[in-house]
Amino acid sequence: MKKLKLLMLSISLLTAQQALAQALTSMRYGVEAEYPPFESKTADGKLVGFDIEVGKVICRDAQLKCSWVQNSFDTLIPALKARKFDVINSSMDITPQRAKAVAFTHPIYQVPTMLIARKGSGLLPTVASLRGKNVGVLQGSSQEAFAIKVWQPKGVTITSYKDQNQVYSDLSMGRLDATLVMSSAGQSGFLDKPEGKDFSFVGRAIRDPKVFGPGVGFALRKDDTALRNRLNKAIKQVQKDGTLHRLSMKYLHGVDVNVNQ
Repeated sequence: MKKLKLLMLSISLLTAQQALAQALTSMRYGVEAEYPPFESKTADGKLVGFDIEVGKVICRDAQLKCSWVQNSFDTLIPALKARKFDVINSSMDITPQRAKAVAFTHPIYQVPTMLIARKGSGLLPTVASLRGKNVGVLQGSSQEAFAIKVWQPKGVTITSYKDQNQVYSDLSMGRLDATLVMSSAGQSGFLDKPEGKDFSFVGRAIRDPKVFGPGVGFALRKDDTALRNRLNKAIKQVQKDGTLHRLSMKYLHGVDVNVNQ
């Protein structure tokens, strides 16, 4: 009898949650707005970029009206759990460590991680090459997690920043030797700008599924199952109908963003 009551309560709670998700008409995205071409602001404060456009079309297909709340990247998960917004939409890799704290949608896209260094430096994304050097990373990012896990214990100095643009500034001023970053972000945010003219990607993309996971997804609170299912359906649609590919051509220099599912 007790087990039956518990089962009925679980069914009731699930039904109520599904009804709430269906009734939902608006949703707030959390975003770190200093990471072009994924997220950035125009001179008049308008949010633009790949993630912003992807978020809009997913909201459209999920029949939701969406708004954005800005936070630094390393505070996005605590702010989500504190209900300052409903979904993280900020180039966040789906990693085992993050999955302990939040739930993720299906992977939406995947972008390679690469090292940027001064042209002619001879640096490569290896411990042997970077030992004794100083590499800048975005605080809270998968790039930081990889660098601290793999490089730092073997003599590479890792310096974390709240803003990737600060990394680029210190790199151009000679305070850093390199930065580890999503390739499209490094291209648009630094290499395509005058201050990045003496720098380039060096070596091959870094592959480590245990750190970077299967790709980028939206993060939600663990109990928002019905909303996650609703977003997953919309994600599948923008992947299937070519919208994601079209937006990647516009914002990401033609990088193949397809995920292996």
